[in-house]
Amino acid sequence: MTYDLYIGDRTFSSWSLRGWLMLEKFGLDFNTHLVGLYAGTMADEMAHLAPAKLVPTLRLADGTVVGESLAMAETLAEQNPDAHMWPKDAAARATARWISAEMASSFGAIRGQCPMQLQHVNVGFAVDAALQSDLDRIEVLWAHASRFKSDGPWLFGAYSIADAMFAPVAARIVGYDLPVSDAARNYCMTVLNDSAFKAWRALGQEVTYDPFPYDMGVPTKDWPV
Repeated sequence: MTYDLYIGDRTFSSWSLRGWLMLEKFGLDFNTHLVGLYAGTMADEMAHLAPAKLVPTLRLADGTVVGESLAMAETLAEQNPDAHMWPKDAAARATARWISAEMASSFGAIRGQCPMQLQHVNVGFAVDAALQSDLDRIEVLWAHASRFKSDGPWLFGAYSIADAMFAPVAARIVGYDLPVSDAARNYCMTVLNDSAFKAWRALGQEVTYDPFPYDMGVPTKDWPV
């Protein structure tokens, strides 16, 4: 079956990245539709998907529309059981669902203070108590996931939906040069060096913005490659 995925600007749309990785990393057949998140045309371009109004939105082969990333994840995993989108082990699978749900509902400081941008690295970004609390919690969850880890570099060994959910977090940690442990930074670089993530970022770099939406007022350096 072929899915239709509606996404926003690749350089900035963290939720779109999550949805795209769920399809791309598991080899599912899909068409990508880019809507004007920053051009102001998104509402018109998504009108035929109502009541969905945000990106990413998924349309199934039978025309069913699915909004919200976790609903998309569960639907894709249900329809593609051989893809093993969640960990095979029951305890690992339950834990992956838990930390993915917490990712979807929490971490307001890192979301609000560090909008995802894949253009450059901000240097000297100030970390307040709320942001540090989010970073500490992320490290706790990643360390907890490692208890269930099989062979492989991802949170649970093999790539899973949990890694798609946390990919924009890794991009934020690197993109704002946020203070984390060596283990967390190594995981972030695993995410950024993955071929799918690099392909996503490369497509985003084909679009220029003037002015750049997220000027944080600090020096910048090149994105790591």
